[in-house]
Amino acid sequence: MKRETIAIHVGYDGDPTTKAVAVPIYQTIAFEFDSAEHGAALFNLEVEGNIYTRIGNPTNAVLEKRVAALEGGVEALSVSSGMAAIEYSIINIAEMGNSIVSIPQLYGATYTLFAHVFAKRGITTRFAESDHPEAVEKLIDENTRAVFCESVGNPAGNVADIEGLARVAHKHGVPLIVDNTIATPILLRPIEYGADVVVHSMTKFMGGHGTTLGGMIVDSGKFPWRDYPERYYMLNRPEIAYHGVVYVEHYGDSAYIARCRTVCQRNTGATLSPFNGFLLIQGVETLALRVERHVENARKVAEYLREHSLVDWVNYAGFPDNPLYSMAQRYLGCRRCSLLTFGVKGGFEAGTKCFNALRLFKRMVNMGDAKSLACHPASTTHRQLTAEEQAKVGVTPEMIRLSVGIEHIDDIIADLAQALDCAAQ
Repeated sequence: MKRETIAIHVGYDGDPTTKAVAVPIYQTIAFEFDSAEHGAALFNLEVEGNIYTRIGNPTNAVLEKRVAALEGGVEALSVSSGMAAIEYSIINIAEMGNSIVSIPQLYGATYTLFAHVFAKRGITTRFAESDHPEAVEKLIDENTRAVFCESVGNPAGNVADIEGLARVAHKHGVPLIVDNTIATPILLRPIEYGADVVVHSMTKFMGGHGTTLGGMIVDSGKFPWRDYPERYYMLNRPEIAYHGVVYVEHYGDSAYIARCRTVCQRNTGATLSPFNGFLLIQGVETLALRVERHVENARKVAEYLREHSLVDWVNYAGFPDNPLYSMAQRYLGCRRCSLLTFGVKGGFEAGTKCFNALRLFKRMVNMGDAKSLACHPASTTHRQLTAEEQAKVGVTPEMIRLSVGIEHIDDIIADLAQALDCAAQ
């Protein structure tokens, strides 16, 4: 099936009891065992079935199967937020004394998690000087457990060379983890270019309506964990935290995601509620249609801003003279993401004036909503970073980040026009 069809049908063939066509909300904490023997068989992983919603729920299972199919992975795990997805993707295979290597262009909270929170747990993050594979490879050593990137950087807008990053990661025997939140599997499937794990903030484009927190981790099933029994011993030796199971033997290609579910989520509890799972399923069903409109509107907004006399610069990978253009062509084809940034002439003060004058655009830190959203990163998402750190991740004082929605393009441009006029006064 094509992606538009996968988004609507995969993972659910109807409810056998009620014949319900819509995915039911299984709003329950636990599930009944047929007997003591049945319960023991479930815990011993001898039979499939539901035990407790913290580690699996039928509503969320449909969402997981659907997103895994959209990304071309073998299995997925839904969690309570995008940040939980990023955290689990790392701590599933890294611990005290280990390190990860990341490109510098990251979402502000991801940067903080890597630079400060993980550091206090003994997991070091080495940030490359750029997103070039050569810069990343320089930092990989025997303690490295993963390479991390965003397929399209937030808010930098850079398009990562996924194939190149996968090549250098695999050369040194470590997986590539890719945050594909902005591109979504409609525009880009990182697994097709060598990514081993894909994470999402389902809160953004996948949900699409600004109502629901959620995250997702997708396992490609392709990384050879068995080839590195000491480095990834947690997948190759009996797991004392889960009945002594050896993940690569019991789960095969889905060993990584199985441990993520049964050790990380089961014991720390960042679980997606079934109701949120249901809402996210509704969002995924219309994802392809919304992305099409997002992309078209963003192109027209970028063209308008580029010609405006009060705009100093526009960072949009769809312009042939943009440094990002060739990489965007390679991975996104003729379509570009609807996240873009621009700078208002006059620096920080002019940028905040324009931001404050917006009316149709909602001033908020979310993105990927059906509604057009605007953010001033230096004041919000990246405020906790120093000026030097902001510069490294691509944030400047005058920058405004737009997540262009699906409203009529004339209304979107009219709002930007009046806001720029206010900034000039």
